[in-house]
Amino acid sequence: MARVIRFHETGSSDVLKLEEAPPTNPGEGEVLIHVLAMGLNRAEILYRQGLYLERTRLPSRIGYEASGLVKAVGEGVTDFKEGDYVSAIPAFSMRQYGVCGEEALVPAKALAKMPESIKPEAAASVWMQYLTAYGALIDIGQLTASQAVLITAASSSVGIAAIQMVRDLGAMPIATTRTAAKRDALLEAGAAHVIVTDEENLVERVRTYTDGKGADIIFDAIAGSIVNELAEAAAYEGTIFLYGALSLEKTPFPFRAALSKGLSIVGYTMMQIAKDEDRLEWGKAHILSGLERGTLSPIVDRVFPLTELGAAYDYMETNQQLGKIVVSTELA
Repeated sequence: MARVIRFHETGSSDVLKLEEAPPTNPGEGEVLIHVLAMGLNRAEILYRQGLYLERTRLPSRIGYEASGLVKAVGEGVTDFKEGDYVSAIPAFSMRQYGVCGEEALVPAKALAKMPESIKPEAAASVWMQYLTAYGALIDIGQLTASQAVLITAASSSVGIAAIQMVRDLGAMPIATTRTAAKRDALLEAGAAHVIVTDEENLVERVRTYTDGKGADIIFDAIAGSIVNELAEAAAYEGTIFLYGALSLEKTPFPFRAALSKGLSIVGYTMMQIAKDEDRLEWGKAHILSGLERGTLSPIVDRVFPLTELGAAYDYMETNQQLGKIVVSTELA
């Protein structure tokens, strides 16, 4: 029997339990994978707490991203076979599926074959971060090489992915971080400029780096009161993508700046891409191309064993990481 993570009530990481699961056969359109590694996401913390966009169904498994080997395929699955090296794309509901454990059922449409050159920890760290950045910046934002992109909370895995993706297109990535501790790491990750928001004036710095124009696209994970500053830092007819709410504050609408600049302020989630078959395929092709060329490369901050999944999520909530936090089934 395989060990899997479940929780029977919402709350802190203490509610996560490592339990034995009976053998599972994949149903129609499903694939059973032997999990090698799992990439963690803030969405899972919210789901565990009962605060996510979709209501938590108890008891529940948890987890969106994993890499592993195909063990069995269900009826109608023709794109995968036993032994294939794959990773899970978060194009499903955790109310139905969850990948944290030694085995996981995943819809075949939410799997991608991975190059063997990519290690399991990195393969489990691809899709949430790069698809999230791709959807806003490229699919919707139509980013061009002449533009500047302001990326808030840039030390997160999605922030790092956005920096790499902007750099890959020849545009200017401007990263923000609260303290100077991560400045050098963000520059090394590819940021053209880093703004330390506890020490520097965000609006003034953006204007300096863009010769007074402002940021064409703003990719924001924070929301709350900072949106007023972001609107001031935006270029004329710029776009602000709000994809996260790290501040947990109410988010004002910057009416005066929006009106005077003709701003677009867009609520966005990666599911807009993942739920559309054609857009998902275009996104996968773009990302796999970047991985193969080496211009996109997941940064793994720290790897935990499966028995310490709760500690891994707790570490995520400290905001110390630079890049992805991963859990491995191969560690003792």
